[in-house]
Amino acid sequence: MRRSPFHTASAEEIRAGKVTDVYFARTQEILKAKGLDRRAGVAEFTVGELPLGWPWGIFCGLEEAVSLLEGLPVDLQALPEGTLFPARDETGVRVPVMTIAGAYGRFCLHETPALGLICQATGVATRAARIRLAAGSSSVIAFGTRRMHPAIAPMLDRASYLGGCDAVSNFAGARLIGRPPQGTMPHALIVVLGDPQAAWEAFDRTLPRSVPRVALIDTYSDEKAEALLAARTLGKRLDGVRLDTPASRRGNLAELVREVRWELGLRGFSRVRVIVSGGIGEEQIPPLVAAGADGFGVGTAISNAPTVDFAMDLVEMEGRPCAKRGKFGGRKEPYRCSRCLGVRVIPSGAVSKAPRCSRCRAPMKGMFRRYLKSGKRVSPLPPVDSIRSFVLDQLKRV
Repeated sequence: MRRSPFHTASAEEIRAGKVTDVYFARTQEILKAKGLDRRAGVAEFTVGELPLGWPWGIFCGLEEAVSLLEGLPVDLQALPEGTLFPARDETGVRVPVMTIAGAYGRFCLHETPALGLICQATGVATRAARIRLAAGSSSVIAFGTRRMHPAIAPMLDRASYLGGCDAVSNFAGARLIGRPPQGTMPHALIVVLGDPQAAWEAFDRTLPRSVPRVALIDTYSDEKAEALLAARTLGKRLDGVRLDTPASRRGNLAELVREVRWELGLRGFSRVRVIVSGGIGEEQIPPLVAAGADGFGVGTAISNAPTVDFAMDLVEMEGRPCAKRGKFGGRKEPYRCSRCLGVRVIPSGAVSKAPRCSRCRAPMKGMFRRYLKSGKRVSPLPPVDSIRSFVLDQLKRV
């Protein structure tokens, strides 16, 4: 592998199977030596349980997985990206999210990167979706790329936006999703200019009016006092105030939001939005919404979301079912009820028509789509805005 100033792999190295675990390379070597590297296998990706007791996840990372496997002599079926899925169906069978079929010796090197592409992205998208539900109609901006390696900032922001965030703050992530980056100002601007008022005035005079005037109000003084000072300084040009108080200083944050909202309203600034950031997670958001917060900047809670522990397992070799202990052998077809989102997994070819949901008796539809046929793309990959709309539509039925 080539040396790089940053400790990252190139796209070429990932596609070539150079970013994998050594035992897969040894497996490939042994299969070739024995003339078995072209034995046909079917491998599926499942998870036994989702992190933190989550009842559902948002499948993410498919677009990169397709790019990884494109050109290999394999077929790829998967849930559409953005699909809400449970770890197991109503009978306890693991729900496959993706299936690869082809000569195992030709794709075994790609197990490690394929898992990495979907495990982390699915965790981030799921946490973003949970925060979206907690925030209701309040805006949510993804602030978390500063907590992770910069090389994966675009992936993190895409998964965050796909999962339900309204915007992202990172330039590279915003470019990937085709949206303008959003954010306010750092404490550093206020420190450099000497006081909050000077920073707000410089922000207002320097930047185009298309940039919302959101004043950071907790650098040196009481948040209520700085909120009122910002209102006097910018007047009707003030669009919002942001509270980013460190945890050690905030006390009861909901009460602080309620107080700032009340005092601004008394002085004719009811339309000014109150934005909260700094260590915010899904548990803290509902009481802040109730207190009057209009938006949230969420960082580490999303970007450091727990990875979904998918595994890739062979379930068929040379047309015959097989499986390691604890796994279910054979090709499978997941079906989902469009009404209640209930899922059932059925052996491939076991039924002549789609089953009915056991809970609401509505017809179920097959969840898989074929994305690669002999390494060639056969289904289009939708833009991220379409995937995000798909996610939000499913969240209405959770």
